[in-house]
Amino acid sequence: MWFDTWSDVLRVLLVGPASYFTVVLVLRASGKRTLAKLNAFDLVVTVALGSTLATIFLSKDVSWTEGAVALAILALLQMTVAVLTSRFPVARSAFTAGPTLLLLDGEMRDDALRSARLTETEVCQAVRSSGVGALSAVAAVVLETDGSLSVISRDQAGDRSALKDVPAAR
Repeated sequence: MWFDTWSDVLRVLLVGPASYFTVVLVLRASGKRTLAKLNAFDLVVTVALGSTLATIFLSKDVSWTEGAVALAILALLQMTVAVLTSRFPVARSAFTAGPTLLLLDGEMRDDALRSARLTETEVCQAVRSSGVGALSAVAAVVLETDGSLSVISRDQAGDRSALKDVPAAR
């Protein structure tokens, strides 16, 4: 459909900017962590905020007030989970996956690759992207809690203290 009514267009023109500024205020009030991609829960909240904003913009069935409350609840839930996971290890393990060691001292860890459902090719791609040309020059490749791959070359490994929270790296 190309056009319904002028009242629909007017609603978008009025509710759209109000919704946008509401999201900005909610994000400013809730802090930088709300949009961080630190773990799967953070990603879900980010996607949910965008989906909620789109619904407020375009759905006649959702008022601006209902949408603003939904945005605030999402931010509050995210903040609550962030506080719980930062203070209680049990909550951290319930909401976030730990880092996984995929390669150690140039050797692939096949069990970890299978568990993470990754291939050697994907690990090699991460190594190449980091500017390292040989697996033997890599101290570790870690699948981080946000799904990214961190590559630590032997030259940069130092005392390996950055790996202290990675099981199997000790």
